[in-house]
Amino acid sequence: MALSGEDGGSLERALRRFERAWERLTRAPKFARHSHLPPLLDAGLRLLQQPGGAQVVYDLADRFDEIGIFTGTDWADPVALRPELVSGSFAGKVQTIAVELLSELRLLAIAEGRTVHQHMEPTQARKFLETTLALNLNRLFPMHNEADRVRLGPRVRAISHTLQFIVERIGYGSVFEAVAQEAESMLAQRPILVQHICRMIAELGRSEPNPRAEPLFDALFRPSPATAEDPGVAAYQAHLGAMTLEEVEVEAAAMAHHLGQTGLASAYHAVLVRHLRGVAPALLPRALGLSSTGQDAMINYQELVLRLIDEAIFPETAQAVYGLQALLERGALYFPPIPSGLWRQIVHPIREDVQVTLREVYGDAQPPRVWLLSGLVQVLGQPLGIGQGDNPTCQSARALSLWAQSDPGYLLQLLLWATRDGEIIMSFEGESISSKDLDPGLAGELHTELDPISLILVPHLDRIYGEMWRRVYDRDADGHMWINPEFHGWWVQRGFAICVDIYSGAIIGFDRFIRRFYAHYHPYYNGNQPVIFPQPAGIASTTSGGEFVGWHAIAIQRVGLDLAGEMRVYFNNPNNEGRQDWGGGVVTSVAGNGEIPGESSLPFEQFCSRLYLFHYDPLESGEPEAVPADAVERITEAAAGSWAAGRAFS
Repeated sequence: MALSGEDGGSLERALRRFERAWERLTRAPKFARHSHLPPLLDAGLRLLQQPGGAQVVYDLADRFDEIGIFTGTDWADPVALRPELVSGSFAGKVQTIAVELLSELRLLAIAEGRTVHQHMEPTQARKFLETTLALNLNRLFPMHNEADRVRLGPRVRAISHTLQFIVERIGYGSVFEAVAQEAESMLAQRPILVQHICRMIAELGRSEPNPRAEPLFDALFRPSPATAEDPGVAAYQAHLGAMTLEEVEVEAAAMAHHLGQTGLASAYHAVLVRHLRGVAPALLPRALGLSSTGQDAMINYQELVLRLIDEAIFPETAQAVYGLQALLERGALYFPPIPSGLWRQIVHPIREDVQVTLREVYGDAQPPRVWLLSGLVQVLGQPLGIGQGDNPTCQSARALSLWAQSDPGYLLQLLLWATRDGEIIMSFEGESISSKDLDPGLAGELHTELDPISLILVPHLDRIYGEMWRRVYDRDADGHMWINPEFHGWWVQRGFAICVDIYSGAIIGFDRFIRRFYAHYHPYYNGNQPVIFPQPAGIASTTSGGEFVGWHAIAIQRVGLDLAGEMRVYFNNPNNEGRQDWGGGVVTSVAGNGEIPGESSLPFEQFCSRLYLFHYDPLESGEPEAVPADAVERITEAAAGSWAAGRAFS
């Protein structure tokens, strides 16, 4: 498994490339430097894609003007630059992005007094950077949309790494409200990976006190009366031993409140849970904030829950406290394969190469088996919190989510194969496919900002998915027709509808396509039949301007009325961030319209305007002819005005 996940390879390789390009440029005579600049910009961008690369480039920022990086460009005079134009540069060509990022680092050097510019004061440079950060929050934090991932690829990482480096140097205070709102919006979706959100909250805590950020900061650093001064986990653990039972109850209730309010678990919470497991197990339901459903599950599976606490809950894996709560609350332990599968995973040894991978990504603070088991608890508890990371693996991420919801025994079996045998085996049209020795799939090198289960399984799944595509490549219809039911599971409906000709890209039978979707998914036209198992579907991913960027895999979770009485499609988007602006007023919602945490939703017509592929039960017909013609016309116009623009309709 490749661990770097960066187009420029490892930090060391990217650094050597950058140093060579820098030396060639600085040694060249001034009249010849222009020809040496493109390789430097390319090497600089690749270095900025690497964690830690921004510091290396910044150390040379005081020499950028001297060697002529900005000479003859729009960035030559920093006083003339406008922060509102930076976002456009970030969406531009490779060299434009590179020059813009180097310009931001030059301004940081001016703001910090590392370099002096005759026309710009440090306060001016700082103001420019503060405004730039506020206008580019969507790029400061991990990628929020499929359009950026497809169009910019690893350049997105160069942008976010550089902006994160800048904001850590100048502080979050200037963009405080926007950052706090961003953290709240991300947490509302209850993602599995929260490290970047925790970093944001920690930085907010260093700024001036603000009521909006206090609940987030409290949840992490002072979630109870005894942690109000953030004493450190060792001191807190010692303090717990001296508390009365009543005082411990107060601690448990306070931490449960913060856990439920934010979805964040503190290292202190992990310490408390481990303490209660040993001295007062009866208080664990209170510490986890369990409802009657969760309490019943804990009573029935108490031995397993206590063992999971022993094996998976530590300060370093504190977020697994929320995963355990979610596992109990959704009643997942009542799925017969889950308890036995968890027991098996607890005791089963992990092969050495898997251990190496887990150590390289998560470190040595805990053994690899702890990282793996804590990740498993979270995936089974938070199936809608699984994300694909910065990888073109939406199919695999969606599959993991669907299995965690509907076929957890299969997911547990795949994990056992991967961690025991170094391969997984799937069936396709009666033949077994092993992931061993297959060519890489879509991902190539894997970007490793993933939960532990995805980190281990996605490379195998990606290779098998690619092999399935190779087997259907020359068929006369879209390969998803055969692959989706085989790859995801028996519960994927065998009826298949697509509105795009796979050879010409033309739109075919769009009226019939939309009516069929209504007839199978809209309660008013399908006999009020609910979605029983989440179903895979495909959307045409578009920019905020409505421009087509590619096809993207999602899962339709359910269809129903929101609180305002509007029919909505609720779906899972595996690309890490459910908030999307797809142009033309099509903006997905993640909260406030009846969404379960982790779901996105759109009004039914808006969803249809971006849909290009879905599965349905061919034995149920619904009422396609009853669908209003004006609704179909509006959907057709919306599609033709965005992703289908320029495509022939037939």
